[in-house]
Amino acid sequence: MKIGQYILALDQGTTSSRAIVFDSYGAIVGKGQEEFPQIYPQPGYVEHDPVTILASQLRAMRAAVQDARIAVEDLAAIGITNQRETTLAWDSQTGLPICNAIVWQCRRTAEICEELKAQGYEPMIREKTGLIIDAYFAGTKMKWILDHVPEARELAEKGRLRFGTVDTWLIDSLTEGASYVTDVTNACRTMLFNIHTMQWDEELLRMLDIPRQALPDVVQSSGVVGECSESVFGRRIPIAGIAGDQHAALFGQCCFEKGMTKNTYGTGCFVLMNTGDTPISSRHGLLTTVAWSIDGKPTYALEGSAFNAGSAINWLRDELHMIEKPSDADRMAESVEDNGGVYFVPAFTGLGAPYWDMYARGALLGMTRGTTDAHIARAVLESIDLESCDLFTAMEEDAGVKIPQLRVDGGASKSRFLMQTQADLLNRTVNLPVCLETTALGAALLAGLAVGVWDSLDEISGLWRIQKTYRPEKDDDYRASMLKKWHKAVGRCRSWALEDDE
Repeated sequence: MKIGQYILALDQGTTSSRAIVFDSYGAIVGKGQEEFPQIYPQPGYVEHDPVTILASQLRAMRAAVQDARIAVEDLAAIGITNQRETTLAWDSQTGLPICNAIVWQCRRTAEICEELKAQGYEPMIREKTGLIIDAYFAGTKMKWILDHVPEARELAEKGRLRFGTVDTWLIDSLTEGASYVTDVTNACRTMLFNIHTMQWDEELLRMLDIPRQALPDVVQSSGVVGECSESVFGRRIPIAGIAGDQHAALFGQCCFEKGMTKNTYGTGCFVLMNTGDTPISSRHGLLTTVAWSIDGKPTYALEGSAFNAGSAINWLRDELHMIEKPSDADRMAESVEDNGGVYFVPAFTGLGAPYWDMYARGALLGMTRGTTDAHIARAVLESIDLESCDLFTAMEEDAGVKIPQLRVDGGASKSRFLMQTQADLLNRTVNLPVCLETTALGAALLAGLAVGVWDSLDEISGLWRIQKTYRPEKDDDYRASMLKKWHKAVGRCRSWALEDDE
């Protein structure tokens, strides 16, 4: 461990750009954050402005270093973690985007996905990529841009089109076009990357008519890939770690051993289990993904994703105006003995694993004249735990193991009610770490490992500490009843957005 060196982690998320400075003990010494607007052009569409993402990230970076009160010379490296699947396109010559970013939540490519299924591509895609066909992933978003943004095809023919997830956009911008790369964790979320050969797959590229030259080079998660321009901090700084947000969180939770599992409670819920050097094919709608790659050796994971979690709490605040801050939902939920028979399914943008229903929509069920706002708030919080239970159960069945404990992180993991209910519904111990910024921490650890701030995974494991442990307090009858009614509620909202004649 190199004392006195710092890592700047860029955590570019769905609703905000953040930056955190970590010291060599894995402790936070400085933060910067800036929210940016969500764009909803029409129902089911979600977009971001790429220029706004970059500008907000630059401001967050500078704010974090200023907050840390360190010299720029003390920064050993930069690590980057990002909202995954969100897809951008820009002109390599000008460096300017040609359209808004299509966000991972966006469902505009549902019809493209249905066509791929009808053409019988699903088994091949599943085998090569570990993914199912869904509008969630970046590949169909790239095809949509090529088909609907006139400039895209023209630039592709000239060899000037660049596609990328947010990590690629940030690195390309920070290095002033010198490094056009993505790492394996982001590449494997495109539906274009073969997780066995660890390369872009020509058959998949032909399937979606995407030119290879429009895609970045794929690199490892830990390793120097370029240098941040002097224009940012006045000196060049190595960019040495890259990982999609959920992979970074798994790394930041030090889940380095096979079978170790974490759940991140962010905009969505994301459960990942380390499966070691062997990819496990799911029988329950989970995804097989690359957790990270270090020293040329990939580590694989099983992943289950629920699209809306923290976003459901934001819905209570921003659209229903029932709360002013997330902690208000906790207070309201704890003010009633139970949910009063009310169940909420947060399928605002469809359902992820294990259902994969692009046409499901949100539902609030079981209300009576006696239903209060407190019952609704409780139902919203419980829905996050219930959808996580579906993912957890599927993961145990696929891996053939019983997971003894769950490591948790993300903004909503600060909720005592949410975490205790999660332990009760899973009947498992839930461990909350001292550092909840595990996504940013994972990016920092990957970068620091590359430049020698830390020498090994064993050394990094010694940094992980428990803040609070939640143990189950409810009986089997409670769990069975909650899950039975939850599954009944999920059934009611399935396929809702399909036309009646479909």
